Amino acid sequence: MAQVTTLICRECGQTYPVSPIYTCEYCFGPLGVAYDTEAQRAAVSRESIAAGPPSIWRYHDLLPVDPPGDVSAQVGYTPLVRADRLAAVLGLGELWIKDDTRNPTNSFKDRVVAVALAKAREFGIKTLACASTGNLANAVAAAAARAGLDSYVFVPADLEFAKIAATAVYGAKVVAVDGNYDDVNRLCIEIAAEQPWGFVNVNLRPFYAEGSKTLAYETAEQLGWETPDHVVVPVASGSLLTKIRAGFNDLYSVGLLDEEPTVRVSGAQAAGCSPVATAFATGADVIQPVKPTTIAKSLAIGNPADGYYALDAVRDTGGGVAGVSDEEIVAGIHLLARTEGIFGETAAGVTVAALKRLAETGVVRADERVVLYVTGHGLKTLDALAGATASTGQSSTGPTAVIAPTLADFTRAFPETQSESNITIGV
Repeated sequence: MAQVTTLICRECGQTYPVSPIYTCEYCFGPLGVAYDTEAQRAAVSRESIAAGPPSIWRYHDLLPVDPPGDVSAQVGYTPLVRADRLAAVLGLGELWIKDDTRNPTNSFKDRVVAVALAKAREFGIKTLACASTGNLANAVAAAAARAGLDSYVFVPADLEFAKIAATAVYGAKVVAVDGNYDDVNRLCIEIAAEQPWGFVNVNLRPFYAEGSKTLAYETAEQLGWETPDHVVVPVASGSLLTKIRAGFNDLYSVGLLDEEPTVRVSGAQAAGCSPVATAFATGADVIQPVKPTTIAKSLAIGNPADGYYALDAVRDTGGGVAGVSDEEIVAGIHLLARTEGIFGETAAGVTVAALKRLAETGVVRADERVVLYVTGHGLKTLDALAGATASTGQSSTGPTAVIAPTLADFTRAFPETQSESNITIGV
């Protein structure tokens, strides 16, 4: 069973057998996975990873489950793209984009679900389930269909149509709950206590969350086994940010990095759901829950389970957390698409806009090697662009012009092309 030894409470340190549980019986703290680091160090090397498949399973010795064989799609090992044009606009030097829109269901959630699914099969679980703001629903439904498992996904009833359709198409039972994500999550916790299902982000959460570390593993490998100076990560539950930081540290612990990481970690939230950003700005140690009101529905978790841990990681590494408006989010989507040809969802707009804010305030510096994480594809959140107006500073997302099928009409619509068409090409 990979190199896992026990589950361990992240608060009091109490240990438990490896099983589908997620809460400490003594202090009610969240459980995490404990590894045999020495066994990992003996098993893994840069060469063994390079010889592995182009997916998250090249790092299987660092994950809490053995590779699942042919039941898992080729998840992960997505491109790390040098973003010089975006960097120039933002006044930065070396900027990279980790483009997780390239995963099977077009978001990073395929990573965590692949790990959770493999663990569910080890436990003999026959039904996969989740509470979701959309991307996780897509990933769970697709993975369950591929593995021949039943699936139930629970989502807020006002979720974007594209995400509901892209879940239902796989045959999942889609349960729309009249409430926000926090209401959905509370319901799923109750159901998980009654049903023998694998809720990937409830009773399988200790294993599921480990899949996010593969973003850090890939980043370091793709940078020639070096780490960035600064990473900017979208914050929903806060787990992704904490696991990316932990992933860099893990690589050093098992001997894959030559130097101990000093990665500064910054977070990105929508202003309409910014409990972590607010706590950071006010110096608070307690995350106050909020009721989400933002177009960035994939980040709309008003009571983030890992919010405190994310806040601690940002403060400990000298990063920052920015909360950005819906208008800035739309502008961020356009900026990323027009400079780097990457179409990100609203969460990507949040992250780009937050990076812009952090660069303007000097939190992210021009002399740093920066990695920005784009976690989902823009086709998932077209609704957010449909309402874009001049007030956002963005042009229409519809046709540039509607013309009759004549050259004259084309020329009238685009007079600037006349001078180009009159150029004589010499022989």
